[in-house]
Amino acid sequence: MGHLPLIGQTDRPLPPPPLPRRPSLGQGLLRTARPKQWAKNVLVVAAPVAGGRIFELDVAGRTLLVFVLFSMAASGIYFLNDALDVKADRAHPVKCNRPIAAGVVPLKAAYGLGIGLSLVPPLLALLLLNGSTALVLLVYSVVQVLYCVHLKHVAVMDIAVVASGFLLRGIAGGAATQVAPSQWFLITVGFGSLFVVAAKRSSELAALGDQAQHTRKLLSEYSESYLRFVWQGAAALMTLSYCLWALESDDPDTAAWRMISIVPMTLAVLRYALVVDRGEGGAPEDVLLGDRVILSLGALWGVSYGISLLG
Repeated sequence: MGHLPLIGQTDRPLPPPPLPRRPSLGQGLLRTARPKQWAKNVLVVAAPVAGGRIFELDVAGRTLLVFVLFSMAASGIYFLNDALDVKADRAHPVKCNRPIAAGVVPLKAAYGLGIGLSLVPPLLALLLLNGSTALVLLVYSVVQVLYCVHLKHVAVMDIAVVASGFLLRGIAGGAATQVAPSQWFLITVGFGSLFVVAAKRSSELAALGDQAQHTRKLLSEYSESYLRFVWQGAAALMTLSYCLWALESDDPDTAAWRMISIVPMTLAVLRYALVVDRGEGGAPEDVLLGDRVILSLGALWGVSYGISLLG
């Protein structure tokens, strides 16, 4: 006697699972522009904040404008970089999903947007701000294009160029608002940039391991011990230069709060170093915005330094 079929049971095969939805061109363009990376451009506020003039309406407006211009220029470089790296990205386990590598954004469109977004910001800065800001933006775009074409394949130079991008953001903020940054400010931002970039390379090397030579050949020229030497030295020099800058004030009220700001600043550096030591510093923006301890220390630093400005 045969078995009776269960109620509702059929012999028809189950339908295949739906295919992942292909991103639209607009979504691909937005992803390639990397708006998440615009957080790096907040460095343009460093000089006017350090000079205590960020609350002036004209200074705040100029700072916002140079932030927008740097965001445009940085996005242009991302378009050019991804267009030039399309073949290598397709061989990468993660970067193969980038819109240009995946075929969502046409190659010609990527080159056109990359060139346009790299050239327009210096022209707008010349018209709306001043020649100094336009020059900084032009230097940034030229150096970054050289990086995309050649310098990212040259060991040490690749780290230096990426770090220089952070420093140029700080200089641009001072040029746009006509607030001359101190020598300690420039040294702190410079070595801080080197710290973050070398730590990023160290985490990438740890994550890729033996696959580094296939997905990012330049990483195979570095060793973990060398990159550790670079980011540890840069972190030490950044902290030392910040301490020297914080102690240079002659105003007793300002000096006291600047000294207090050294504590959360140093602890934040140590916390970031712990994350890097775990091999989790590959995306600096995720570390800075995703670690609650670093965010809390950043808030404490902001309060102590803000009081010193009002001091």
